[in-house]
Amino acid sequence: MSTKTPLKLIAIAAFTLSAGSAMAFEPQGKVECLAPADPGGGWDFTCRSVGNVMEELGIVPRSVQTVNMAGAGGGVAFAHTVSKRAGDEQLLVAASTATTTRLAQGQFPGMTADMVNWIGALGADYGVIAVAADSEYDDLPALMEALKEDPRSVKFAGGSAKGGWDHLKVLIAADAAGVDELPRIPYLSYNNGGEAMTQVVGGHVDAFTGDISEAQGFMESGDLRVLAVLSDERLPGDFADIPTAKEQGIDAVGPNWRGFYMPADISDEAKQYWIDAMDTIYESQEWQDIMTNNGLMPFHMSAGEFETFVTEQIDDIETLSKDIGLIQ
Repeated sequence: MSTKTPLKLIAIAAFTLSAGSAMAFEPQGKVECLAPADPGGGWDFTCRSVGNVMEELGIVPRSVQTVNMAGAGGGVAFAHTVSKRAGDEQLLVAASTATTTRLAQGQFPGMTADMVNWIGALGADYGVIAVAADSEYDDLPALMEALKEDPRSVKFAGGSAKGGWDHLKVLIAADAAGVDELPRIPYLSYNNGGEAMTQVVGGHVDAFTGDISEAQGFMESGDLRVLAVLSDERLPGDFADIPTAKEQGIDAVGPNWRGFYMPADISDEAKQYWIDAMDTIYESQEWQDIMTNNGLMPFHMSAGEFETFVTEQIDDIETLSKDIGLIQ
């Protein structure tokens, strides 16, 4: 017998013992993970990947069902969670920097971050700017030079709403490159990154703005060429050949954390159970392998630390959005 099964059983037993000794809550039956986009994007990836690991580690008694609920850059799912799912202790909702961006810009009318419970983050997915394989733009400086000459000359597509995190990544890079009239840069919003990339590969849009995990499949097929990753240093493994924006003279960084929130009015026991679950997932070899294979970088916060981070990030993005003219 291999050593993997006993080690996994030990990890599961440790989690169960910790949870059982501290609280009475345990999930019953089906657990639901709400992905605030159509299949194919980062939120969908988060739900499905984490759900699989939960099942493998025995954190859930049955399966984790991913439910896609697209609309308003995550606003439809956020509103649904706040208004219809309060007290639901078996609902997890995928979130990211895109979520805090929309909250910072007041795009979820009447709703604020403290209306949900922030459970934890499980990695950071760095932003990329990419073009079709046959694009005229060979590198990021060439694309930015085109924008300097005419801000409307390059159309970008992304999976977030206009003004959302995918859109902001383009503006951050363009601002760092010295492009004027940032609000004039065309940005087309799609329901997920997969749909946006299809438009770029098909020649309907000039460039894609999204995250490395979204772009991986199109990169491997040879249809998409990533001009830059918005990280401080090159990513490891299969992504090591992708240059950063910084090494091309454009000081732009755009990390997108991946994590979860839950409805309000859940019990303290249920909240702690899912916080412990996130810690267990992050430390598992199964999740570390997923991170490595999909370009996710280490980023893990739980409980109060994560809630504090979310609040501070919302404040920072609100300031940035005002500085570049997205909001008043």
